[in-house]
Amino acid sequence: NRPLNERGLHEAPQMAKLLVKQGIRPDLLVSSPAKRALTTALFFAEAFGIPDEAVQREPDIYEADVRDILRIVSNLPAEAQTVLLFGHNNTLTDVANLFTEDFIENVPTCGVVRIESSAGSWKEFYEGNSEVKTCFFPKEVL
Repeated sequence: NRPLNERGLHEAPQMAKLLVKQGIRPDLLVSSPAKRALTTALFFAEAFGIPDEAVQREPDIYEADVRDILRIVSNLPAEAQTVLLFGHNNTLTDVANLFTEDFIENVPTCGVVRIESSAGSWKEFYEGNSEVKTCFFPKEVL
């Protein structure tokens, strides 16, 4: 139930605008229902012109481990080609590290890790056919 701090309230909209400028167009936003994650997701929804009610709340993201996140991803709808997932550390850092040879020490608050997959569906999203393409971390890009 903790809200975003002042830095988060500043950085979340800025990071969302950065993705808009990058030409990223998500088909789906999926968020933990935790207040900070969901508030961040709603900033991104606003930047992309997505209604708040279209942000999918996924309770299993809260307190998830890597296997839980991969299960959630494997169950994403096939028609959603680009998905933004809003969750928690250390889990999201661990997930990102599955898909890169360049160790990521920490995905910071409001950090964005872009993972691309050659898989034909979300059910086939796994280590070996997907990789980290870009990282956007607030202190580096804002």
